[in-house]
Amino acid sequence: MGFLQRLINKARVKSPYVFHFNSGSCNGCDIEIIAALMPRLDLERFGVKLVGSPRHADIMLCTGPVTEQIKPRLQKIYEQMAEPKFVVAVGSCACSGGVFRGGYNVLGGVDQAIPVTAYVPGCPPKPSAITYGAYKLLEVLSEQLGVSEIKEAEKAPEEAAEV
Repeated sequence: MGFLQRLINKARVKSPYVFHFNSGSCNGCDIEIIAALMPRLDLERFGVKLVGSPRHADIMLCTGPVTEQIKPRLQKIYEQMAEPKFVVAVGSCACSGGVFRGGYNVLGGVDQAIPVTAYVPGCPPKPSAITYGAYKLLEVLSEQLGVSEIKEAEKAPEEAAEV
């Protein structure tokens, strides 16, 4: 991996842009997501920034169950995101369909329409759980993109020995 690509990957992990998509939930999870962005827990300390367009987002936070009507819209919005893209299902409805599961129009969780990277269960999940889920996602992404600080610390003695 070249220096420039490594720098780009590190920037992706240190400042992910998040787009929030509500596919028809009761808005309990939406309120908790906003609470996680407020100063008490402050997701922005990890560099997370809420954006209004999926074209600018690296991560999509989805709440609510997927229905027949919303599935094409969700897929279209997912396609508008630039690569690499990640999806986090927030709440029981987004994870499995929740209380709406079994309804005539409900397909289930978000994973019935698009691939999901991480799940944050709960009805609604606490803001601290959302923050923890975002932190763990960033840890996994840093390992996948090869910019883990642990790996960098391990490489430093090896590189020093080569010189």
